[in-house]
Amino acid sequence: MADELRIDKWLWAVRIYKTRTLAGDSCRAGKVKMDGIAVKPSRALKPGDVMTVSIGPLLRTLKVKALIHNRVSAKLVPESLEDLTPVEEYERIKFMHELNAEKRDRGTGRPTKKDRRFIDKLKDPDQA
Repeated sequence: MADELRIDKWLWAVRIYKTRTLAGDSCRAGKVKMDGIAVKPSRALKPGDVMTVSIGPLLRTLKVKALIHNRVSAKLVPESLEDLTPVEEYERIKFMHELNAEKRDRGTGRPTKKDRRFIDKLKDPDQA
């Protein structure tokens, strides 16, 4: 039992989730999977296990390098996990963010009705 650790505690310790409760809730919601099967928060982890964690639209693939029982600083996280998430996944999220983000200069106020129509036209060209 010394070489095993609960998955919710490990996810919290390596800073994937801010609290252990959030880690447990995401396990119960089916957002944490091992071998394509949703796992319970009490599932025992061993070094070498690979899991997929869905955090919003991002699907991260993580490999357990070491088991840690206490939360560590962000600098020490790479010693405990290996991020196997493809670069394309991060690029997809970045592209989605840039596509949906609107930039407006500070202090220009709310858009006028004319500005709003223009913005809507840019977002959905089929609308015009």
